[in-house]
Amino acid sequence: MGLRTRRPPCRRRMAQEKDGSLSEVRARVGASHGITDLAHKLHFYDRWARDYDQDVATLQYRAPRFAVDCLTQALPGPPHATLILDVACGTGLVAAELQARGFLQLHGVDGSPGMLERARARGLYQHLSLCTLGQEPLPSPEGTFDAVLMVGALSDGQVPCSAIPELLRVTKPGGLVCLTTRTNPSNLRYKEELEATLDRLEQAREWERLVAWPVDRWELATSKLEVVPGTSDSDGFISGIVYLYRKQEVAKVEGVRPSAQPPAGL
Repeated sequence: MGLRTRRPPCRRRMAQEKDGSLSEVRARVGASHGITDLAHKLHFYDRWARDYDQDVATLQYRAPRFAVDCLTQALPGPPHATLILDVACGTGLVAAELQARGFLQLHGVDGSPGMLERARARGLYQHLSLCTLGQEPLPSPEGTFDAVLMVGALSDGQVPCSAIPELLRVTKPGGLVCLTTRTNPSNLRYKEELEATLDRLEQAREWERLVAWPVDRWELATSKLEVVPGTSDSDGFISGIVYLYRKQEVAKVEGVRPSAQPPAGL
């Protein structure tokens, strides 16, 4: 009778390592969501910058792709001629999505030096600036950009809703502003405040809403309490939303508000 060789439990070990890594990432991202003091949040991001891309990939973070898909379908001009500002640009995930679609005139700002260092290493931005939006104005003249994005920074302890008009200031008349926020339970109070701000600007005829696109599978939840109903605790996702606005060119007479529809084909 021959000897029976014993195979190492590779699959089991890989699954355990994956579960362990996911648990660590969930704990780290959950901790970031819980920091509501801006100075502490920026310090956290400085220390997190080295592992940020890997961590959000583990959580299947999709907001940059959703936002860029939404924005680029509405931009009228050719990609190479479109000047875009990426606010709270982080390590440059939004820039990577834009470049993949042919947009190369990209500027970025962020409040974390560590994140900006990572963004600079990507080599995708023509210009990067350190700026803590909400505490100081954006470092650009009025009406500079064809489009402005802010992805993943609208929550407690990050960019305050009071800073939204500053995005409008640096957008060209007729230009586009694309914003995202999470709609999981822990961010709903902020989302209500954000939507009140967005609506006030529309009522003041500063801009008009083109899209409000709810998305269920935004990123993996960091706790059971955040899971979208109908999904399992182990692989459940939180939800989010993408907003797209057009800055008014001239004062317009009151009319019918455009319907809030997701981008075609998404």
